[in-house]
Amino acid sequence: MIRQEAADTLALEALGWMISQADIIERFLGESGLSPGDLATSATEREFLAAVVDFIMTQDDWVVAASDALGLSAARFVELRAALPGGAVPDWT
Repeated sequence: MIRQEAADTLALEALGWMISQADIIERFLGESGLSPGDLATSATEREFLAAVVDFIMTQDDWVVAASDALGLSAARFVELRAALPGGAVPDWT
């Protein structure tokens, strides 16, 4: 399990990775309605960071690329999402 502080740091790093990918950040801004200036002010909000990780997780190749860039396995990237707000998935079994 990833601790909250580590999850916040990794999510910020994921945002940095996403910003470095011109096509991905343009798509994120277009779909979210945010401006580039909104990124800096929103980056302090854990819910926003969760949305960034959620967005990256919409594409398998993005997860792989972001995981590689952050030095994580894809499974650890999923754990990152679980450590952020709204990431707890109930076990219904």
